[in-house]
Amino acid sequence: MDLFPEPVGVDQNLLPRDGLVSYHGPILSMDVADDSLAKLLRTIPWQRDEVMMFGKLIVTRRETAWYGDEPFVYTYSRIPRRALPWPAELLELKELVEKETQETFNSCLLNLYHDGTEGMGWHSDDEPELKPGGTIASLSLGAARKFAFKHKTTRETVSLMLAHGSLLVMKDVTQTHWKHRLPPTKRVGTPRVNLTFRIISRSS
Repeated sequence: MDLFPEPVGVDQNLLPRDGLVSYHGPILSMDVADDSLAKLLRTIPWQRDEVMMFGKLIVTRRETAWYGDEPFVYTYSRIPRRALPWPAELLELKELVEKETQETFNSCLLNLYHDGTEGMGWHSDDEPELKPGGTIASLSLGAARKFAFKHKTTRETVSLMLAHGSLLVMKDVTQTHWKHRLPPTKRVGTPRVNLTFRIISRSS
């Protein structure tokens, strides 16, 4: 497994094939990142995530929130969610991410991991509501966590550490050929908020 402990060049593709992933490193100052994390923890109406597994509804400790330009309905883990209108603090982060990526996003899925025991299993962000091949920009706030990719055919893996205030960008056919996950760890005792800015197809 390849592990990138330090930021690599924005123009460097972290994947060896079949996709495009770039790590921009921290794009927020420490003060701004700290302030943003505190505001989101305090103001976002977090809800426990619900996941369908083996025909059963599982309520996770991880909490989520879903926002968008319109009340988009987004179904993942077989559970439909309707987007809330953007709050001011989230719009500010959206504008920063759009400036950094030169992309325009119309929605954002937020995940709150209370500590390292909470994670996310292998999956691809390939739901039909998303723009095919559309860019997904992932902004991390809080505890630094390991993030991993696995090729669906070759089983190759790539991983890196996502720092507080950092940005990871996934493009093109990445979701078609790769899965990703946030593995749990007992070494982290503080929360992490992940904001994934997305493009929902207007026809969805």
